[in-house]
Amino acid sequence: MTAWIAREHHRFEAAGKPFVYLVPSAAIFALDDAADAVLRAVSAKPHTREELIAVLGDRVGPTLEELVRVRAVGELSAPDAPQPKVIPLAPFPLTTMVLNVTNQCNLSCEYCYEYGEDKIVDTENGKQPKFMSEETARQSVDFMLKESGSHRMAHVTFFGGETLLNFPVLKKTIAYARQRAAEIGKEVDFSLTTNATLLKPEIIEFLAANQVGVTISIDGPKEVQDKFRVFHNGTGSYDIVAPKIKELLQRHRSRPIGARVTLTSGSMDVKRIYRHLTEEMGFWEVGFAPVTTSPNRGHAIADAGYDEMLGQFRDLAYDFLEASVAGRHHGFSNIKETLEELHKGVSKAYPCGAGLGLLGVATDGDVALCHRFAGSDAHRLGTVHDGIDREAQRTFLEQHHIANKTDCHVCWARPLCSGGCYHEAHTRYGETTRPNLHYCNWIRGWTDVCLRIYGELSERNPAFLTQFDRDEAEGERVS
Repeated sequence: MTAWIAREHHRFEAAGKPFVYLVPSAAIFALDDAADAVLRAVSAKPHTREELIAVLGDRVGPTLEELVRVRAVGELSAPDAPQPKVIPLAPFPLTTMVLNVTNQCNLSCEYCYEYGEDKIVDTENGKQPKFMSEETARQSVDFMLKESGSHRMAHVTFFGGETLLNFPVLKKTIAYARQRAAEIGKEVDFSLTTNATLLKPEIIEFLAANQVGVTISIDGPKEVQDKFRVFHNGTGSYDIVAPKIKELLQRHRSRPIGARVTLTSGSMDVKRIYRHLTEEMGFWEVGFAPVTTSPNRGHAIADAGYDEMLGQFRDLAYDFLEASVAGRHHGFSNIKETLEELHKGVSKAYPCGAGLGLLGVATDGDVALCHRFAGSDAHRLGTVHDGIDREAQRTFLEQHHIANKTDCHVCWARPLCSGGCYHEAHTRYGETTRPNLHYCNWIRGWTDVCLRIYGELSERNPAFLTQFDRDEAEGERVS
């Protein structure tokens, strides 16, 4: 007699109803009373159909069949086969190129992954030039257009160091990329990340006229910003950047301007930071990321800090929910990005596009996994002159597949996490192949919050979710 058990899933409640997130397929289903009862029963222990009927009644039959069809329930004697280890076929099209036009910065942020104690590359005395040349930038554009394959749109993100220290090359690169793309029937989307210290009217005018997306690295109100984001003489940067940002926001309206916040052990008031950056500064959206650093640094976030951060994120996520139900904009980008992945049924073999659809280019033209590894020989995947080293890329993809991360196999949140950021793993554990076990509870907690928000929206304002049905990719987000 067939006994039935629950397959891997995560049950949650939203809008007063039960839902289930099916881990292997990353599908989300609302459950009626019968389905919820059956799933709860077979989650507790195996049941035959007859045992289920005896407890739950005749409604079990069709319900059990439907749960089996969507693979929420399966036979005890036929456990799920392991997920196949599928490696993307080469050449995989490059969708986003992050161009590190300089590895120098006019700020001296203590927590900086590029210049602080945890840095991977020596940007002061290393072999890479401090500024990318115009020639290398042109070669990078040609490389990107070639490697983008059949994609009509390519994305270029300018990065640093402080990106605007090399504004002349950035400006010429945009003109060259537009010309070359037009010649072959493609388009290029441009964006950059900056600390805002070098913004001035002519630069702002150029960014607005050329519809360049802008992300500002800023940590919040003056006392928060000035704690770590300081100049080399120790002077805080808030009073310098605040008027420049407001001028940018007033002039540059062709694209939404976002803020990117680094959270540290001493700055965890997420809602206050969000309100300041949106209501007082005028940013359209704000994204938060915990600092990437060794655990023994003073600004590192400890376990209790991750719990506090989750609580703050949860509160802001529910503010987002109420605004979205009412049809108002809310700029908490962390929740919006995760909702989009949930809606699209994303199930990742890799945590991000690094080394695949996203590559970083160092100032000398070396190609790396992403911008955070630009200039590192150990994470090099070719050059813009010679192209991608396909053997090195395939080795990377083989080694970093989630199938190799044993700790992740029992985690229900793995479809969205896939072990977490390679750079975080390198900084914490010394190896990019390691899963980021120090924030597993945080990831599971945050994913649960996002699922609940998704369920609420599906019941209270399903039209909100239709925005994620657009086919045009937005490109990899860079932080």
